[in-house]
Amino acid sequence: MQFSYSWLKTQADTELSSDKLEHLLTMSGLEVEEAETAAPAFAGVVIAEVKSVEKHPDADRLNVTRVDVGTGELVQIVCGAPNVKAGIKVPCSLPGAVLPGNFKIKPTKMRGVVSNGMLCSTDELGLPDDGVNGLHILPEDAPVGTNIREYLDLDDTLFTLKITPNRADCLSVKGIAREVSALTGCAFRQPEIRKMPSEGGKTRAVKIDAPADCGRFISRVIENVNAKAATPDWMKQRLERSGIRSISVLVDIGNYVMLEIGQPMHVFDADKLSGSLHIRRAREGETLECLNEKTVSLSENTLVVADEKGALSLAGLMGGAASAVSDGTQNIVLEAAWFAPEIIAGKSRQYGFGSDSSFRFERGVDYRLQADAIERATELVLQICGGAAGEMVEAQGELPEVKQVGLRLGRLKTVLGVDIPSEQVETILQHLGLQPEKTAEGFRVTAPSFRFDIEIEADLIEEIGRVYGYENIPDDYTSGRLKMLELPETRRPRFAVYNEMAARGYREVVSYAFVNEQWEQDFAANADPIRLQNPLAAQYAVMRSTLIGGLVEILQNNLNRKQNRVRVFEIARVFGKGSDGRFVQNERIGGLWYGAAMPEQWGGKTRNADFYDIKADVENLLKNKAVEFVKTGYPALHPGRAANIVSDGKVIGFVGELHPKWLQKYDLPQAPLVFEIDMAAVLECGKTRYRAVS
Repeated sequence: MQFSYSWLKTQADTELSSDKLEHLLTMSGLEVEEAETAAPAFAGVVIAEVKSVEKHPDADRLNVTRVDVGTGELVQIVCGAPNVKAGIKVPCSLPGAVLPGNFKIKPTKMRGVVSNGMLCSTDELGLPDDGVNGLHILPEDAPVGTNIREYLDLDDTLFTLKITPNRADCLSVKGIAREVSALTGCAFRQPEIRKMPSEGGKTRAVKIDAPADCGRFISRVIENVNAKAATPDWMKQRLERSGIRSISVLVDIGNYVMLEIGQPMHVFDADKLSGSLHIRRAREGETLECLNEKTVSLSENTLVVADEKGALSLAGLMGGAASAVSDGTQNIVLEAAWFAPEIIAGKSRQYGFGSDSSFRFERGVDYRLQADAIERATELVLQICGGAAGEMVEAQGELPEVKQVGLRLGRLKTVLGVDIPSEQVETILQHLGLQPEKTAEGFRVTAPSFRFDIEIEADLIEEIGRVYGYENIPDDYTSGRLKMLELPETRRPRFAVYNEMAARGYREVVSYAFVNEQWEQDFAANADPIRLQNPLAAQYAVMRSTLIGGLVEILQNNLNRKQNRVRVFEIARVFGKGSDGRFVQNERIGGLWYGAAMPEQWGGKTRNADFYDIKADVENLLKNKAVEFVKTGYPALHPGRAANIVSDGKVIGFVGELHPKWLQKYDLPQAPLVFEIDMAAVLECGKTRYRAVS
C-alpha cells in the first residue's frame, strides 16, 4: 500500500514528522518498507511565465525567450523545447540552482546568445513523466515566482507499507488515517459522503445468482457524461503518488475511490450492455477478453458479472474489453460490490494476472462500504464529467455475520504483563472503531464490518498491545526455576538419532509434504492418497504417505549437479487414511544411499554400495532394539533386494534397493538404496533379551 503524507493529513489531523510516523506505523504492525520524498533533491527552481519567444539567430532548433520569474524584470533564457510558446507557465531554474544529479545552473552563452537559466521538463526535475515532449506546462493559475517544490508539494513523503493479509482495512487512506488516529489520539476526519440526487430516469437491474459468492452488488447509471474530460491535476497527483498511473478520467475516478475509502469499483459502458446484470458462476466453454488484452477460458469456479449475452468481467479481478469505457462513452454504469474472499482467492494465480481490486477482495473488503463508494464516485463523475445520475439499484446475497468478542481485563493484564486502566482500554477500542460495551469482567466488543480478523479474545489483546505500544510495556526480569525433565530409560533423545545419522555420513534434508500424485502410485502403490482441495500446483496435489519420492527428487537434483555419491536422510511426517476413513499422520525417518560404498581413495578400489551396506546403517540406527529382516515385496523396491524390518512381531519399516523399473523413468544411472522406519520405533529403547541361537 502506497500513499502520500499530504493525502493522509486530509483525513488524520496529525503533525508528526515523517520519520516519527514511519516509526509509529512500523511499531504498530504496519511495516513501512520505504519512505521517500515525491521528488529528488533540487533547489532554485521557480514558476515562470513565458512572455515572448523569438527564433535564435544562429540555430534552427533553439528559441530565445523572455520570462517573468516574479523579480520585476524579464529574464532571457535560450530554450530548445518544441512546445515553448508565449503565455505558458513552466518551471524555471535560475543561476545558482542545483538540479538532480548535482547539475548546477550557471549563466552561459548558447550560439552567441546569453542564457540566464533553463526552462525545465519533468525529466530534468526527476518528476513522473507527464507524456509531453518538452517543457512541463503548469496550470494557468500557478503563481509566478513561487518555488516549484512548494507549489507541487514535492517535499511530500511517500510511504510504502507492507500490509499483512489480515489487515485489508489498511489498504486505503481512510484505513491508515483511522490507525494513525488510534495511535496518536488525533482527530479522524472521514471523507464526506454526500447523497447525490437522482436526475436521470434509467437504471440497470441486478440479479445475484450466486448469493454465497456475492453478498452485495450496487449499480447506478449516469447518462450524458463527458468521457473526454481531463483528470484534475490534484487527482492525478494523488494517484501517481499512490503508484497508480492515470489512464482516463472514468477509470481514474474508480481507482481514486478505491484508494480513498477502500472499495474497488468498476465502470461499464452502459450502451455496450444487454439487459440486466447477473452475478453468477462462469459456464463451461465461456471465454472473456480482458482489459489487459488477454483472452481467458473461464472455469466453473470463477465468479463473473454478466449480461443477457455473456460474461462482462471477472468479478473482483478485471473487467472485459467488450464493455469497457472509452473516449466515446456517453452513458456509464458504476459498480460497487462485496465478493466473498474465498471466491476471489487464487484467481490471480489461476489466470496469470492480478489487479489492485483482486488484491483487496481476496483479503476482505468492508461489506458496508458499497453505497458510500457509489455516492462518492457519482459525486466525482458529476463534478468532473457532468451528466445525470439515476437511482442506485442494490441486490443482496449472503453477508458475513456480525461477530461479538469478549475481553477480560484480567486476561489482558496476564498476557501483556502491564495493567492498563479500563478507561484507556475503552478509548483505544473506540478509536479502532470496535464499539466496546462494558461487562463485569471487561468489555464485549462488536467487530466492525471492516475488521474480518477480530474473532477471539487474543485478537483484541493484540490490538490493545500494539496501540498502547509494545515499547511502553516495561521490561520484566523475572527469574524462574528451570526444571529438568528426566528422559525415561525406555526412550532415547531425538538429537542422538540426528547425531548417529551424521556420524554415518548422512546429510539431513527437508522435502515438501505436498507431492506429485504419480509418486504415490510408483513408490507406495497408493491409489487413494489424501488430495488437496486447492493445490499450489499440479505437482503438489496430494499429501505424501512415504518419504521415498522426496528423497529420489533430491537425489536427481544432486546428480544434475555432478554429485556421484549421495547419502541423505529426512525425519518428517507422512499422511494416510485409517480404517475408519479418518486422516492419520505418523513420523518416520527415511534414508537414501547412492553411489560408492566408501569415498574415493587413491589406495583402494571403489565399489558401489549394496543392500548389506545400508542394512548395516539400519542395524546401527536400531541397535537398542531386537529386530529381524524379513524378505518382502514392496512397490518401490527390487523384488529380490528388499526386506521388512520387524520388531516384536510388528513391521516397523523397510529397507532395500529401488526397483529397476523406476531407474529409467526417473533418469537414474544406477539404483539407490533406501530405507524408511517409524520414528517412534527408532526412539524406543527396548530391553535386550537373550535368545537361543537357532
